[in-house]
Amino acid sequence: MARKYVHLTPYFLVMPYIVHFFVFIAFPVLFSFFLMFHKWNIISPMEFIGLHNFYRLINDRLFFRSIFNTLIFLVIHVPLQIVVALFFAEILNQKIRLRGFFRAAFFLPVIVSGVVVTMLWEQLYGFDTGLLNRMLVSVGLPKVGWLIRPELAMPSIAIMATWKNVGLYIVLFLVGLQSVPPQYYEAADLEGANRWQKFFYITLPGINPTVLMVLILSTIGGFSLFIEPYIMTGGGPLNSTLSAVLYIYKQGFFYYHMGYAATLGFCFAIIILLVIALQKRFIERESGN
Repeated sequence: MARKYVHLTPYFLVMPYIVHFFVFIAFPVLFSFFLMFHKWNIISPMEFIGLHNFYRLINDRLFFRSIFNTLIFLVIHVPLQIVVALFFAEILNQKIRLRGFFRAAFFLPVIVSGVVVTMLWEQLYGFDTGLLNRMLVSVGLPKVGWLIRPELAMPSIAIMATWKNVGLYIVLFLVGLQSVPPQYYEAADLEGANRWQKFFYITLPGINPTVLMVLILSTIGGFSLFIEPYIMTGGGPLNSTLSAVLYIYKQGFFYYHMGYAATLGFCFAIIILLVIALQKRFIERESGN
């Protein structure tokens, strides 16, 4: 009898994961596929409408505007994040005083709630009482509408998101930098190579896998832009910060178009997969892999 239960022990050990997978992953995915072909506002019974949600999506200019806004955010945020993270990782990889303190300080914003960070930066960007505008006024410069001018709202959000997340990528780049064999730098010193030559011909090729990982992670994180525009601008001004995730959220939980929100989410997921696949293929081709 005891031996029978011993054979069942592995199944009991993996049962929590299996339950988690079916409840929080498999069921939501399958239910979203089911919703794409139905009209449902949570209260009324579901109504089968076939491909109507897809026809609606094709003619939804606001959805394509949200995709465009998200791409603008990515174009600003991803290169800025990679450059800033690699710059500080290079500094923190050197033997400097209080190196451990600075590493922890740069990582601190990552573990702080995104809502808290967004509210903090919202105060900094304030037009009348924000610290940034007060500093500009103190030196005789005019105030800037960081969040009320359509052409500045998304870049302002991108800068804030970079500050929030850069600590994680600094850590990843530090790991990559420490994996480059020091013998390469010693040989380069003997050949008289300068700092920039060592960076471009040793460091960058050596951390290419890390750059790819950071690029993919920051792109996925950028596509999930939601908290910042939701709290700071609500998608405005003039829908200039309406991200795709925020638009999907509004369709589902503001207007209760659950079927249409599921359709938007499915199409947005396809776009993310295509962008990530193109990034991966381009970087691997450039690295010669």
